[in-house]
Amino acid sequence: MPAPAVNLLQLTNTNAMPKTTHFGFEIVNEGEKTRRVGRVFEAVATRYDLMNDLMSGGLHRLWKRFAVELSGVLPGQQVLDVAGGTADLSRLFAKRVGSNGKVVLSDINAAMLVVGRDRLFDAGYAALAVQCDAEKLPFPANHFDCASVAFGLRNMTHKEQALTEMARVLRPGGRLLVLEFSHVWKPLQPLYNAYSFKVLPLIGKIVAQDAASYRYLAESIRMHPDQETLKHMIENAGCVSVEYFNLSAGIVALHRGYKP
Repeated sequence: MPAPAVNLLQLTNTNAMPKTTHFGFEIVNEGEKTRRVGRVFEAVATRYDLMNDLMSGGLHRLWKRFAVELSGVLPGQQVLDVAGGTADLSRLFAKRVGSNGKVVLSDINAAMLVVGRDRLFDAGYAALAVQCDAEKLPFPANHFDCASVAFGLRNMTHKEQALTEMARVLRPGGRLLVLEFSHVWKPLQPLYNAYSFKVLPLIGKIVAQDAASYRYLAESIRMHPDQETLKHMIENAGCVSVEYFNLSAGIVALHRGYKP
């Protein structure tokens, strides 16, 4: 008997099907997530810092200072601030490394990067600002003493790849820091959920004229890996002695690992 005919068109369409991921609670194509995340941050860039102060009651500043303190960064060292946005961490790092050190502010979003670059200049720091994808960092291996990402990892499509890239550009003994919203202490979950899905979009609508972006924020936090899962992801990226610190009852967690 002759061999059965192969439906080449069907095989081609199956292989070409786009990969999907989460945009908040919604399932979207990977390319669509990248575009939609970009639009979110273009919309909120000029009011991003004001909204952070309002949403966290100013606590985000303490969380960021805690991260920089635990970084162990010394004068003269080199730091990469991934998805650094409006440069809160970059400014703190620039103060620590001094005139003999170097801080590189990076972000995939041009609108956020411009705000961050201008804030650095206004504060008197000549840090380098680079627009780039965290999943494809344009820096050599074994280059930085510290690489950090604050409240940016959950927006990345391939988190494992971004973590691997951050570990790659670290020198042996360098520190990888991830400051991110995480899984809150269970007794607080009902109150936290009410705040996240009722209050945050309302603040976004009133202050930033953009409720949808802050609804996405609440949803993206729920889809982000919990503390233990993220710890294992950082270990799989090539770091050792990974530990995490729960802040504000687990609303935020700081993960720290070292490149061997």
